Amino acid sequence: MEATIYNQTGKATGKISLSEGIFGVPWNADLVHEVVRLMNSNSRTNVAHSRTRGEVRGGGKKPWKQKGTGRARHGSTRSPIWVGGGVTHGPRNDQNFSRKINKKAKSKALFAILSKKFKEGEVLFVDTMKIADPKAKDAKNILTSLATIKGYERLATKKSNTAIIAMDKKTVSIEKSFRNFGNVSIEEFRNINPVSVLNHTFLIVTNPVESLKAFVAKTSKEASE
Repeated sequence: MEATIYNQTGKATGKISLSEGIFGVPWNADLVHEVVRLMNSNSRTNVAHSRTRGEVRGGGKKPWKQKGTGRARHGSTRSPIWVGGGVTHGPRNDQNFSRKINKKAKSKALFAILSKKFKEGEVLFVDTMKIADPKAKDAKNILTSLATIKGYERLATKKSNTAIIAMDKKTVSIEKSFRNFGNVSIEEFRNINPVSVLNHTFLIVTNPVESLKAFVAKTSKEASE
């Protein structure tokens, strides 16, 4: 399995051999859905919080005597059936939504996603990406140049979740140049995950030989643990 490598001006510079175990894996929708669901659950931030009757201020005195008034009996104005009282079964910010994700399942889901994107022509390999001084203009020129490659025209026109640039090693100039691009994310290839890849249309892999080497080393280590 081979893929074409381009430079940052959009010109083909060579070929790269890809592993069938990473870019040739059959699509598994059930596995991908399960892993993404668990990852989203783990990243969930609890904000909504309601107070129970024991946490609402006041209500220490019995509203009226138990018998003889003709009204229903009540022991506290902080009861959930009173206006201003506590909430029954409401949202709590101390609720734990974290779920365990099997490392092998997570890796297999990522391989399935990478394979699907590669098959659909959404993975682009760039030999190197360099910007001397951090400039958004230069970053825009790179995207425009890469958009001249057949199949990647939307790199220059898509407004949201366009691409994730997966590098072998992050550089300050690249990060700062793309910092104001809300539709582009910068990440090291070895640290990509199923959610981040799915959230972007294109995956741009820079220095693919070193990036894949680091990626394989990390996934192999996780699989053996």
